Amino acid sequence: MPQHPHDFLEHACIRHRFASGFILPWEFGDGEGAISISPPAVVTANSVDLEIAAVVDGLGVVRTFEEFLAPHLKSGSLVPILDQWVTPFPGPFLDYASRRHMPAPLRAFVDFLKADQRSRAR
Repeated sequence: MPQHPHDFLEHACIRHRFASGFILPWEFGDGEGAISISPPAVVTANSVDLEIAAVVDGLGVVRTFEEFLAPHLKSGSLVPILDQWVTPFPGPFLDYASRRHMPAPLRAFVDFLKADQRSRAR
């Protein structure tokens, strides 16, 4: 069981590749400092469902949003590790050019994100 983020460098890890091809480093914080690592992967996928299936099948560990893992954490098929190193995710953030001439689909998406953020704050 990893005791420190650097332990992942010697562990079986399941990584996420974005459509752009980019693979984000894993970032951790303990309140005193931050650590960013890029552990080697036994599985790299662009599907969160595939990544979760791989970790549930015991192929390695994954670093993703807790909401994605919640059913498996609740059932006990997965257990959290390094809780003391988890940093909150402040996003998402959405940057766009102008409020004045915003296309209707973008306006609807912005409104959805705002409403979702307000409902989570309650």
